Amino acid sequence: MKAAAATLCCLVLVLGAIVREGACSKPNVLFVVVDDLRPQLGCYGEDYMVTPNIDQLASKSVLFERAYVQFAVCSPSRTSFLTSRRPDTTHIFDLLTYFRNFTANFTTLPQHFKDNGYATQSVGKIFHPGIASNNTDDYPYSWSFPAWHGSTEKYMYKRCCPGSDGQLHKNAVCPVYNMSLVPEGTLPDLQTTEYSVQWLKDWAAKGTDQPFFLAMGFRKPHQPLRYPAKYLDLYPMSKISLAPNNFFPPYLPPVAWNPYASLRLNEDVMRLNVSWPYGPIPTDFQLKMRQSYSAATSYTDTQLGILLDTLDREGFADNTIISLIGDHGWSLGEHEEWCKFSNFDIAVRIPMIIHVPGVTSPKAPPGKTFPFIDPLEQTGRSGNANTDKSDQSHHSHTQEQGTKCDGGGDCRSAGGYVTQALVEAVDLFPTLSELAGLTVPPTCPPDDAQVALCSQGSSLVPLIKNLTEPSYNMTLAWKQAVFSQYDRPSYFPQQDSDGPRWFNVKIMGYSMRTAHHRYTEWVAYDVDTFTADWTKLYARELYLHEQDPEENWNMAEVTSQQDLVTQLSGQLRAGWRAALPKEL
Repeated sequence: MKAAAATLCCLVLVLGAIVREGACSKPNVLFVVVDDLRPQLGCYGEDYMVTPNIDQLASKSVLFERAYVQFAVCSPSRTSFLTSRRPDTTHIFDLLTYFRNFTANFTTLPQHFKDNGYATQSVGKIFHPGIASNNTDDYPYSWSFPAWHGSTEKYMYKRCCPGSDGQLHKNAVCPVYNMSLVPEGTLPDLQTTEYSVQWLKDWAAKGTDQPFFLAMGFRKPHQPLRYPAKYLDLYPMSKISLAPNNFFPPYLPPVAWNPYASLRLNEDVMRLNVSWPYGPIPTDFQLKMRQSYSAATSYTDTQLGILLDTLDREGFADNTIISLIGDHGWSLGEHEEWCKFSNFDIAVRIPMIIHVPGVTSPKAPPGKTFPFIDPLEQTGRSGNANTDKSDQSHHSHTQEQGTKCDGGGDCRSAGGYVTQALVEAVDLFPTLSELAGLTVPPTCPPDDAQVALCSQGSSLVPLIKNLTEPSYNMTLAWKQAVFSQYDRPSYFPQQDSDGPRWFNVKIMGYSMRTAHHRYTEWVAYDVDTFTADWTKLYARELYLHEQDPEENWNMAEVTSQQDLVTQLSGQLRAGWRAALPKEL
């Protein structure tokens, strides 16, 4: 039986790759993507959040404190990290463009594993579904089997929120008090979890030596915030507060503003008569949105916990690399903005967690690595150390091994490893390839349109080894900056400012995050050639993170900062290639 054989495998990091002792099979990969998940989690220091299963995973993994996506919209972001190419290369800026038809046949992350003998399966939202992935989720290129979606996903944006009037509505805030009133009596993420659990059980029963790459995509906490209402009990309204910077940034250029047009399409938001384009949304509704986002996150944590528990009990945990990321961040009233659609840290910073069995935590018998923890039963929480009694012995052992944190950052008390290094979503492709012992895609050449397999990211294995191997003493100069971008159809906000079609893009905001600054330039963009005209500068933004971590005060036009602006402008325009890690 495959699960039994896997328990005999001892995974060790050797020369940056996971290798097997004896005749053991290649490691499996569980690739989890959560829609609109910002790092508002217990393991990221948010003590009020009830996310015990994600926290447990983090306690046995490497947690990347400063991870960033390349574009704060679903399809452009997912296409970017699944191909390890940046948006200026994929040319994907909207939700209705398929990269293979529009740009080139780039090899994707799951396709690379499939080409190397893995059985690859997509469940839920991995590629953006629909036209953006050729209505097949990129099957058969990326997947061994057709991608699977729950039957209730088609109701995502329909009127299916029960109201007090007995009718169904299209609301942004939609806790479900009676599951029998929603279509088919269930929800997409419940179906996704059920299917994935059964898939793992069936795979274990096959007894095959073929490794799997199982990709699982959760829909929540994407709006509309439709989730079982019982999770509201974890977040009484008396405990909910407004965003600490819920005010319009006084020096924000109009082109940088996100008018959250998609949120305004919901009936409950329409009734608020929020003024266009700046709002603000009334305080009581802000609180409801923040409460429901938290509740939906705990709901997703439950589904992940069920999945990890099954992976563990079926005997796969000691031979499965696990990565968990969000596809971008989400604004919950910060800067008076909602949704994503910007270059602020709140929109492009994501959680990124990577678990390597036997490396980031000791191995354990089946059922002991990721025992399910019910968020609804969590009481008397202290910080983010949400573990149940069945996991206490392992949790203690992890602490005895020593929690290591580079860069002098905030090391979590719950075990695991934390790095403050600047990393990007495009780094996942080469990282997982190296961890699994596959060919690591080389760095893409400047003209890579005809290069099927290459990467515009960097493998994170050296960072992982620096944290987990005491004898590994490589001195690294890691990335000095990471890069994101966002497009606009005009300088001033208009109805499609949040998500213009690619052919309507006139301006591109190129943004760079360094250890101490965020710097952005909004420049003219030519969609015929997919190039920026740096001579036509519309606006600049500069945020000094040591004094202004919330990015409230744009200092780009302040006289005393002009030398810094000149320096950062040169670094931004030099781009990602100039910021690649270097071995010292």
